[in-house]
Amino acid sequence: MYLKHLTVGDFRSYPTAELPLAPGVTTLVGLNGHGKTNLVEAVGYLATLASHRVSTDAPLVRHGADKAVVRGLVVRDERETLIELEITPGRANRARLGRSPVARPRDVLGSLRTVLFAPEDLALVKGDPSERRRFLDDLLVARQPRWAGVRSDYDKVLKQRGALLKSAQPVLRRGGSRRRPPDAESVEDARASALHTLDIWNAQLAAVGSSLLYARLRLLHDLVPYLSAAYDEVSAGRAGAHAAYKSSVREELAAKIAAGEVPTQQELHDELLASFDQVRDQEFERGVTLVGPHRDDMVLTLGELPAKGYASHGESWSFALGLRLAAYQLLRHDLGTDPVLILDDVFAELDVGRRERLAALVADGEQVLITAAVEADVPTSLADTGRTFDVTMGEVSLRA
Repeated sequence: MYLKHLTVGDFRSYPTAELPLAPGVTTLVGLNGHGKTNLVEAVGYLATLASHRVSTDAPLVRHGADKAVVRGLVVRDERETLIELEITPGRANRARLGRSPVARPRDVLGSLRTVLFAPEDLALVKGDPSERRRFLDDLLVARQPRWAGVRSDYDKVLKQRGALLKSAQPVLRRGGSRRRPPDAESVEDARASALHTLDIWNAQLAAVGSSLLYARLRLLHDLVPYLSAAYDEVSAGRAGAHAAYKSSVREELAAKIAAGEVPTQQELHDELLASFDQVRDQEFERGVTLVGPHRDDMVLTLGELPAKGYASHGESWSFALGLRLAAYQLLRHDLGTDPVLILDDVFAELDVGRRERLAALVADGEQVLITAAVEADVPTSLADTGRTFDVTMGEVSLRA
């Protein structure tokens, strides 16, 4: 799989830009702020419908423009597929696949697969649990695009359940409405109604939540061997990188999950329902859902110590890089083809030894896109085997 051509219009700093691509290594060289990362960000957006730099679409549209357009021509098994995305802040985005409109933008997911490593990925090791949950869920979608719909369904049910918990607080915390003195019978009726509605949302959240949780656990089970090998190779033999799942369910099953056990989806479903019952009073007190995949984490360890707070800066970089390389190798195995590998301003953050080891690991990728502010940062073993584009104030030119 590789991207043959990229076109952007009113995307970030570009009124328009064309980038012809080919298999092998392509390096984009330009000073910071000149637009090289914007181009690989557009490639990543084609594959994931999200940016690795911002959480909303508005910054992706060039200042003064109403919308942005990103097009990519993807080649897989000698067949070409055109993906077109129209990004319109405040409105629903639109998408075309092979020049035909699709019902939902997420219907294009799977047409292009990418693995992108960038300086922001240091947050996978040092950041909040949300960064690691996103890593797992994005990899799930890259592996099987249908998980985008499951994740969306989970978020919708979670939002509705949270709204119920907040709206029921006046009855369940204070024993009556704020507007009138409590009446024992009406309060009891209101409480019974809230609890009945909560049971309905519990059932829905357990159904979709157990599906998502099971998929994450299976994914991590498959990913860990690749992580261990990738960290070992990047860090020159310093083995010991491991990842475990930290679940918000009750302690007994959470301990088994942390030890690497993958319960059945039915077991997870039943456990989520039991966990909801256990924390019900706390949830009504706080007005939030305290159990479920949205409260979970992936715990990263080096040897016996957690990577967060104990790993050095170099070790943290190696761990983050190990996670991305593990994802790359897993997708390679699953798909039978290479995803597009994007290394965005990565080599500048690595010492010489790690640069060379990374170069050796990715040199055989079907397509590798690299950005660098300084060409000397890119190992010659990569730079000399592919094409180089110069990016200067939004102008992109192929170096002779």
